[in-house]
Amino acid sequence: MKIAVAGNGYVGLSNSILLAQNNEVWAVDIVEEKVNLINHKKSPIVDKEIEEYLAEKPLNLRATTDAKAAYEGADFIIISTPTNYDEKKNYFDTSPVEAVIKLVMEYAPDAIMVIKSTVPVGYTEKVRAQFGSKNIIFSPEFLRESKALYDNLYPSRIIVSTDENDEKLVKASHTFASLLQEGAIKEDIDTLFMGFTEAEAVKLFANTYL
Repeated sequence: MKIAVAGNGYVGLSNSILLAQNNEVWAVDIVEEKVNLINHKKSPIVDKEIEEYLAEKPLNLRATTDAKAAYEGADFIIISTPTNYDEKKNYFDTSPVEAVIKLVMEYAPDAIMVIKSTVPVGYTEKVRAQFGSKNIIFSPEFLRESKALYDNLYPSRIIVSTDENDEKLVKASHTFASLLQEGAIKEDIDTLFMGFTEAEAVKLFANTYL
């Protein structure tokens, strides 16, 4: 499958590498220096497994600043842009996520968008209504910095949200989960499917607990 990953920090780059073992992956970033490093098989972040996989594994991975080329024809587009939490205003800055959704709606409206950025509870339902798209789901990450790829290779669990009343979306959510399972080394991974808001709550509660 063709998969694009928007934003390549710890979450995005670890997912790019995980999925590029078995799929065509385009890593999209606005920072030219980061793109160049990835294309030269060097990691822009400190992470032992990311560094090793980039240097040694046969990955079908290319990095680019050209969103149009990356998104057109993609089956899945993972959104892992930063959503920094503003303690003074008491909210997440989700504008980078919305900027990606706008581009995807223009270049690849049929692609399934998988939000992996940290967002507030209720956000996925909000943007689905805002953009008039049924192709947006949420899949939380439970990663540690500098251990991001390791935690994708040996995940504690995989959670993918879906709309149980949408047969096409249920199938897409299960397909996406199978892609994550395929890239992992760990077998028999606990895999859960749930509603959008429930999946967002699991992510935020897990963050708070940790």
